[in-house]
Amino acid sequence: MVLGNEKKPEDLEKGENNPMIVKALEAQIVPPSTATAEELEVVVENPDSANPVITTKIKIKEGDGLYEERSTSSSDDDQGLSLIQRGVCDEDTEPDKETSLAILMQVMLPFLVAGLGMVGAGLVLDLVQHWDVFRVVSELFIMVPALLGLKGNLEMTLASRLSTHANLGHLDKREECVSMIIGNLALIQCQAIVVGFLASVAAVVMGWIPEGAFDIIHALLLCASALVTASFASFILGVIMVGVILLSRKCSINPDNVATPIAASLGDLTTLGLLAWIASLLYEAKDNDHWLSPLVVVGYIMSLPLWIWLASRNKHTKEVLYSGWTPVICAMMISSLGGLILDFAVSSYKGIAVFQPVINGVGGNLVAVQASRISTALHSAAPLGKLPKYVASFCINPCSAFCARAGHPRTARVLLLLVVPGHLVFMYTISYLKAGHTSLTPIFVVTYLLAAFLQVSILLYVAHIMVHWMWKASIDPDNSAIPYLTALGDLLGTGLLAMAFHLLYVVGDRDADVGD
Repeated sequence: MVLGNEKKPEDLEKGENNPMIVKALEAQIVPPSTATAEELEVVVENPDSANPVITTKIKIKEGDGLYEERSTSSSDDDQGLSLIQRGVCDEDTEPDKETSLAILMQVMLPFLVAGLGMVGAGLVLDLVQHWDVFRVVSELFIMVPALLGLKGNLEMTLASRLSTHANLGHLDKREECVSMIIGNLALIQCQAIVVGFLASVAAVVMGWIPEGAFDIIHALLLCASALVTASFASFILGVIMVGVILLSRKCSINPDNVATPIAASLGDLTTLGLLAWIASLLYEAKDNDHWLSPLVVVGYIMSLPLWIWLASRNKHTKEVLYSGWTPVICAMMISSLGGLILDFAVSSYKGIAVFQPVINGVGGNLVAVQASRISTALHSAAPLGKLPKYVASFCINPCSAFCARAGHPRTARVLLLLVVPGHLVFMYTISYLKAGHTSLTPIFVVTYLLAAFLQVSILLYVAHIMVHWMWKASIDPDNSAIPYLTALGDLLGTGLLAMAFHLLYVVGDRDADVGD
């Protein structure tokens, strides 16, 4: 055991006979039984007073390779431990506790499961694009990326936030864990209602501008469908995320590696299925039950103050409730632009529908893993607003972001390795199920894979810069980074996919109407 800056009771110039100081120092100097190295700094304020304040900062290297930074204080009101933060690195060393194989093994299975969920969402979208409600109310296509993006805006952000708390040990206490879960579920309900309403408004406006006609019945149907879908999907997925993170913690699996992929796997299929089903029900009821859609809209708007009140009373979500709206709303608008591209593209290329959830989901899935891991490392290594010493600059060239031998660039390479084999599995699964409207010719496969690889490469590079920049700007990336990144993934994925289909059309590899 190595002790640095150690001050024992007899070395103190003042207050050496104060029993509170002696007792506190004796308790704090003893390291945990699992420690192999320690740095201890003790600061005594007001040593001659009746209530001295003792603050220590301890960095302990534990046997499992984790570092613990502990600040303790002693006073009449609060003696002992006031804050424990556990992380994966110190400020001088870039996180490197997991091997590439360990990362690959932990990420691969959730990634494949997530991809199959996205394939299911693609099959659903390929099917429902022929339903009457989607043909008559085509603005539903504009809402699809925005509502599917809720998993990035809300569920993946929730998963990243709770994963960080789990890795720091904040979910180990039952009372704290229950309070955190209840507050976060109330928060995502509040956010889901607002985002669902705004997504429907954006869809109505984007559909109204080119057509020049406004239909109040269609507008209410879009709004009601978006509200019910966002609320139900967010609650179901939020509960599942909490269970996954707690189970991962018990199984000694890094939640950063598995929580966001599972959110992605269930998010697309659940959200798209709910949207199609609810929109169809409301469309069938619009002739006889005109009151149903307005009643749903009014009911959800009236419930919003309740969720705001619950989230504002919880110490874990109060700050996010007031400061977390900008990324969520901006991400919704970015995703809606992707929906506008999809609305135009699907009218010309029917085959795009089955691949749109897949390419967008894979990109959002992989970049969310990287963003969550970088955020956890920053939380562990440095205070918010200060970059760790191992980060020379947050703005680096692409070569450094992907080619460095260790740390986050190595994780980026592992995630990039999953893109091509993953998409091949998903494409041939779609082909095996005889879904879609496109034959898997060699030129289609190569063009599609190039678009997917370019999308993920851009996202991982942007993630590295964005998360570090947010940290430097005192913005918690757990609350802000993933919404922007998944929304950018939706826009890039849909745009690159539309360009790929157009290129294939130009060179003569056109839709073969497979599965009609």
